[in-house]
Amino acid sequence: MTDIKKEHSAGGLILEDGRVFVILMRNLKGEQVWTFPKGHLDPGETAEQAAVREVLEETGWDCEIISDFYTAHYSFRRGDSEVEKDVRWFLVKRTGGDGIPKTPDEVLDMRWLPLAEAEAQLSYPSDLEIVDLLKKM
Repeated sequence: MTDIKKEHSAGGLILEDGRVFVILMRNLKGEQVWTFPKGHLDPGETAEQAAVREVLEETGWDCEIISDFYTAHYSFRRGDSEVEKDVRWFLVKRTGGDGIPKTPDEVLDMRWLPLAEAEAQLSYPSDLEIVDLLKKM
């Protein structure tokens, strides 16, 4: 019997002047992947609080939420477990900070990319769906 775990995460999308902010991290397999800042909800934390916290930790920028944007749903295997995950994405705007990640061991690089370049760099299907939605704004 396969164990199914449910995970909830949240993230922030920073879009400025037609460019989106992406970070380089390692996935569960240890491969480097470009993605958007996101992470798990801590106990008692709302998705909004988690998104703002994760953006600060992974980018060094204080942000505020502009709007709810998209919820991604996907599943994957982690060891012997099936994981069903949802990530609630918010559009956010920078309000301060120094742009230095608080988790430098997690974030290998970061950059602003025009949407077309972001689409070429991102590899997760849900991230590519986000770029498609951002292009329609």
